[in-house]
Amino acid sequence: MKKVCTLLPMAVLFLVLSSCSSVRVVSDYDRTADFNAYKSFAFYKPGIDEAEISDLDKRRILRAIEAELLAKGFSKSENPDILVSIFTKSREKVNVYNNGWGPYGYGWGWSPWYWNNYSTVSTSTEGVLYIDLIDAKKKELVWQGQGTGYLTQNREKKIERIHEFVKEVLEEYPPK
Repeated sequence: MKKVCTLLPMAVLFLVLSSCSSVRVVSDYDRTADFNAYKSFAFYKPGIDEAEISDLDKRRILRAIEAELLAKGFSKSENPDILVSIFTKSREKVNVYNNGWGPYGYGWGWSPWYWNNYSTVSTSTEGVLYIDLIDAKKKELVWQGQGTGYLTQNREKKIERIHEFVKEVLEEYPPK
């Protein structure tokens, strides 16, 4: 029992910390599409140009997508089977933590620790990356993956985070 009491808080802490860095992924696809027929890809420039992020981040995302698709056996082509487009969104989240009335000040009545009541405010940026796969012949969307998670401004961590987003989203392709 003592061992369980020690391991349980550690397991909860691990789950909390790992959930903070994860990317939440969803995908949808055209049920009539033959995904085995898609062997080559190219980037869909008009769609990519509309993504509202820096050109540096666009290139980072496109390089990550290219690496993942090549690893899945696709080839880059001038006459592709699918076109790849991206779309991004982000929003600033404000988190306010009210740290109570101090260690003994909960409930009714006067508390000498009332002055311990304080709040902290932090902000974080939540980003969404959409990866669209478009049938090149039909010009129809056949698969869309969406990854949602928190972003960072640190350049090295941002590059890692972009790769994590792309890898997690493209793990959903091809649909099972």
